[in-house]
Amino acid sequence: MALRPLTRRRWQYFKANRRGYYSLWIFCALFLITSAAEFISNDKPLLVSYQGQWYFPLFKSYPETTFGGDFETEADYRDAYVQERLARHGWTLWPPFRYSYNTVNYDLSVPAPSPPAWENPLGTDDQGRDVLARLIYGFRLSVLFGLALTLGSSVIGVIAGGLQGYFGGKVDLFFQRFIEIWSGLPTLYLLIILGSLVEPSFWWLLGLMMMFGWMALVALVRAEFLRARNFEYVRAARALGVSTPKIMFRHILPNAMVATLTYLPFILNGAITTLTSLDFLGFGLPPGSPSLGEMLAQGKNNLQAPWLGLVSLFSVGLTLSLLIFAGEAVRDAFDPRKTQR
Repeated sequence: MALRPLTRRRWQYFKANRRGYYSLWIFCALFLITSAAEFISNDKPLLVSYQGQWYFPLFKSYPETTFGGDFETEADYRDAYVQERLARHGWTLWPPFRYSYNTVNYDLSVPAPSPPAWENPLGTDDQGRDVLARLIYGFRLSVLFGLALTLGSSVIGVIAGGLQGYFGGKVDLFFQRFIEIWSGLPTLYLLIILGSLVEPSFWWLLGLMMMFGWMALVALVRAEFLRARNFEYVRAARALGVSTPKIMFRHILPNAMVATLTYLPFILNGAITTLTSLDFLGFGLPPGSPSLGEMLAQGKNNLQAPWLGLVSLFSVGLTLSLLIFAGEAVRDAFDPRKTQR
């Protein structure tokens, strides 16, 4: 499928920004790798062959009695007895890294947090959990949360801005007053207060942050709809009897989305930063959840273990820098002063 000349020029300008172009590819590669975190870092085998039978512990829980043990609880595949039974009567296929985000290493030679070693390349935190495994799962969780928040708040913001700009008048007036009041609320303090009253969860925190994050695109979309609603092709469509929703979303919205797309990487950056801040303060995801903010808190609480602070600082800084560089490249690619030259 051939690209339109304007789209081709935008893509060329995006590729010309080498820093943003390679940043996007690095970010996508990291996200794709961490998307398969369970297959890369896990304390359960991917496949077990025991006495001629096939088992998939990654997808189904098996009691220890299945492998000749004594307990009806789920088998601990890191236990020496279970490993001996599996090695005697079959074989196992392990992930490349045998730790999950909540796996505790009870065989440390030094008290936790332990420094980097062959068994734990980035060391362990103060609870004996592997830092590399928590970094893999935490990066995926933070990016997925940011993408969900960006998508949801952008949809709400585009709809609100489109309604304001297209209808104008009292609709625009009341919406603007509501936004002025709503945007004046201290968002971070409200999140902290509500987080201390209700047990936080992924979806609860996502919905709460979406309530305050949808205003980022309203002003931009509103201005585009105000400008385009009086264009001749919009008047012609209205005169031909085309319905209002079809005019808004088929004829005006594509023009508004050109400027909107340039803001999405920065909105994603802000969403990840907000989640990281809440987790760092202890008002974010439930305790024990892998997140970049919780890793930063580990570094602050364990100054005697500098590797914790360095790993968390580097991971957060790299994630946000890649998104900023990619956002700058997208902004330059959609700049009309360049693409229309």
